[in-house]
Amino acid sequence: MSRVGNRVLIIPEKVSVEINGSNVKIQGPLGILERQFSDLITIIQENNTLKTIRKSEEKQVKQLHGTTNSHLSGMLIGVSKGFQKELKIKGVGYKATLKEKVIELLVGYSHPVELKVPNELDVLVPNATTIVIKGIDKQKVGQFSAQIRQVRRPNPYSGKGISYSNEILKLKEGKKASK
Repeated sequence: MSRVGNRVLIIPEKVSVEINGSNVKIQGPLGILERQFSDLITIIQENNTLKTIRKSEEKQVKQLHGTTNSHLSGMLIGVSKGFQKELKIKGVGYKATLKEKVIELLVGYSHPVELKVPNELDVLVPNATTIVIKGIDKQKVGQFSAQIRQVRRPNPYSGKGISYSNEILKLKEGKKASK
């Protein structure tokens, strides 16, 4: 029994949901999200709630049940509140700049690393060591922030690099002086 799949999702105010078979279109104040779901899960809209019902008790269908419910929940939050990830840059001379729709990262390489910002996302660089990524699609916000972090992951000894603002780095101990 999927507890996540059995959750009843409440549709926020100013958000409209269109269900066409297994295709769901959710429209809200921040934008429109559309997604194709599996035919093995039935999505039902009753008043201002969404329910997911599985068509059989097979293992794969049970797995899809909770996943579908979580994706719908993310879509509802995305079009009403949006998603945001914040990255911190730590290191001497490490910094980020935003030029139109391109982020330029100076993170210890012999050249600046440039990343093109996807059209669906908004990126802010409030200061040289902070990057804020905003958008309505949770997957795209997470994917782009992971792509930025991948340019220079935090060093396990010094912590230098790009990390999420809420990420707790457990630093390793360096070599000890020999006796």
